[in-house]
Amino acid sequence: MIDFLWNLGSFVIALGILIAAHEYGHFWVARRCGVKVERFSIGFGKAIWRRVGKDGTEYVLAMIPLGGYVKMLDERVDEVPEELKDQAFNRKSVWQRIAIVAAGPIANFIFAIVALYFMYLIGVPALKPVIDATRMDSPAAQIQIHEPMLITSVEGNRVRNWEEVTYALVSEIGESKIDITLAPLKTSADGALGKNIH
Repeated sequence: MIDFLWNLGSFVIALGILIAAHEYGHFWVARRCGVKVERFSIGFGKAIWRRVGKDGTEYVLAMIPLGGYVKMLDERVDEVPEELKDQAFNRKSVWQRIAIVAAGPIANFIFAIVALYFMYLIGVPALKPVIDATRMDSPAAQIQIHEPMLITSVEGNRVRNWEEVTYALVSEIGESKIDITLAPLKTSADGALGKNIH
């Protein structure tokens, strides 16, 4: 149950960030094009938080985090006072309207590139492919492993985590022999002392 709640919470947060990036793209370009933004909302339904900024925009965080929207001044939707008509979305040029509409997907694209860049810099946690215990009838038991061993390569291809080991083994399905190189966990960093299992 705790895992489910943790995964659900992580999903909601990730989705909220993506929605915020998307809607902020529309919001930012609309403001730059001189369009009055009436409401910037993350989520749908009943508001759980709201604030009106100095610019007159209402910022809302709603209960259902499955989307969002940017409400802009538009004569096709509501009656607009004469003094604000030049700030209406429908009064802007075709290119400005295209830019505002396209800004959301572009913001998501830029966000994805930035996120991947930082993931590459920081790295993603992964389990090292360590064999600590073996079954009696397994190939690993035949070479009498008495200490934790690190899988360093499969068929000569370096592997750094269990995901890479799994992919490497799947690609060898149907082969009668698969070469797997092991090294003692404490000496694997400098590549000393390895064993092969087949």
